[in-house]
Amino acid sequence: MRAILQRVKQGHVSVDEQIVGRVASGYVILLGVTQGDGEKEARKLAEKTVHLRVFEDEQGKMNRSLLDVEGGMLVISQFTLYADAKKGRRPSFTQAAAPDIAEPLVDRFVAMVRELGVNRVETGVFGAEMVVHIENDGPVTILLDTEAL
Repeated sequence: MRAILQRVKQGHVSVDEQIVGRVASGYVILLGVTQGDGEKEARKLAEKTVHLRVFEDEQGKMNRSLLDVEGGMLVISQFTLYADAKKGRRPSFTQAAAPDIAEPLVDRFVAMVRELGVNRVETGVFGAEMVVHIENDGPVTILLDTEAL
């Protein structure tokens, strides 16, 4: 699994011009699932995400986690995180998991971050054409890949 984690002041996602998910202070996470991912990868990514210390403490150092600051999370499924653009000019998406595998893992990731104590978790709509608005804070943007964790 891969996640682009963005620390945000706020963010929201719309489908057909209707807001379907919103977060104030916290993260917008673009989440990709690849072939072979499962419960283990979802757990590893969920734990890393909620405990990663990228929020500032009183001294201005990134020393607080999402749980510490009681932040929220907006999770957007994004198969394009597994794009392969090595050949030609049109990326291949063969490394992305099929929707019947990816959707339950995205849902499982969301359930896990809730179980770990994140009180406000919202999502986009799996497979829909979405418009994501992000007010990046910092900016702080971090790529997490379970193969490297």
